[in-house]
Amino acid sequence: MAETLAQTPGARRTREGASGKNALEVSGLVRLYGERRALAGVDARLENGETLAVFGPNGAGKTTFLRVLATLLLPHAGSVRLFGHVLPQEAAAVRARIGFLGHDPLLYRELSGRENLRFYARLYDVARPEARIEELLEATGIARRADDPVHDLSRGMVQRLAVCRAVLHRPELLLLDEPRANIDPEAATLVEPLIGRASGCTRVLVTHDVEGGLAEATRVLGLRDGRALLQASAHEVRAAQVLAVYGASSRGQA
Repeated sequence: MAETLAQTPGARRTREGASGKNALEVSGLVRLYGERRALAGVDARLENGETLAVFGPNGAGKTTFLRVLATLLLPHAGSVRLFGHVLPQEAAAVRARIGFLGHDPLLYRELSGRENLRFYARLYDVARPEARIEELLEATGIARRADDPVHDLSRGMVQRLAVCRAVLHRPELLLLDEPRANIDPEAATLVEPLIGRASGCTRVLVTHDVEGGLAEATRVLGLRDGRALLQASAHEVRAAQVLAVYGASSRGQA
């Protein structure tokens, strides 16, 4: 069964508690796996419309960081605010404002792509769902395969469908974990208006593409062993500084 990010109907599209222009405020974030600190006191801040590029070797804590922001993991210490709402206490107030695209496409493999999107459209109470679904299927070039079961689709097709799922409800904050993985250059061009800078969304982008990530970013966060080794505005960061974050390998879960 796919893991979902939706919330109870009464909490959908809640806007109370937004704090000015800061979409994301993280201070001293700690997340543990047993005795291992996957995140060890991470700070981050992002204003509306900005992009935070997150770099680091495998096991650095990048995916854990995204999953905490997506309300899929609880923080063990520190504070996390999205649009002024405190996580996890006020998670229901922000889930409809988040679009999460991770390594797991969060799709039901036995259902068709169209059926999956209808399911999520109901969860998020999407207005005019059939029109929105058709718009996204056409935009990502998978309309002709939309009625095939997900388990019959290639990895690239599944990734395109996952993009549709992530943006279906027109989120304000996109949490993107290597979003262009498994897709060819043509598909990357098709999804760019939905998840790229042109989307106009606030974004947290996990990537190993140093040059591309720096070009997209407003701010940069470099993680290794759960700690922030690099934090700066993107225009102040050179590729060599990002590559230095990869200078020591880590073990464990990202």
